[in-house]
Amino acid sequence: MGSRQPLAFLDEFCYNTNIMSCLFCRMVSGEIKTEIVFQSDTILCFRDINPQAPVHILLIPKKHIAGLNDISKEDIPVLGEIQTVAQLLAKQEAIDATGYRLVTNCGADAGQAVAHLHYHLLGGRKFGWPPG
Repeated sequence: MGSRQPLAFLDEFCYNTNIMSCLFCRMVSGEIKTEIVFQSDTILCFRDINPQAPVHILLIPKKHIAGLNDISKEDIPVLGEIQTVAQLLAKQEAIDATGYRLVTNCGADAGQAVAHLHYHLLGGRKFGWPPG
């Protein structure tokens, strides 16, 4: 995967595209516990365990999609739901008025650390541009 140099023990959980060992799929199934802030039939939203801002929530489809390059037309409804729920969560977390970011990384060079499509809702502090 390009220049990615992760910690070896993370490989199995983060970069493995096998659904059975996907970290986020295991959260969706309940096998791994997380601090859920929103859930529907198709998406799961939870607090990041290594927050990069005062508010850092991950929004993921429950269906395993490895990354943005793997979406199809049938995924359009869930992608729209993620956008709508991000707005709802921004209001719930009181970051809607001051501003927030909704970011997805696609591929190792962009910083995608888990091979399951996910969006980062970040807020509660001022961000610079361009991003790192």
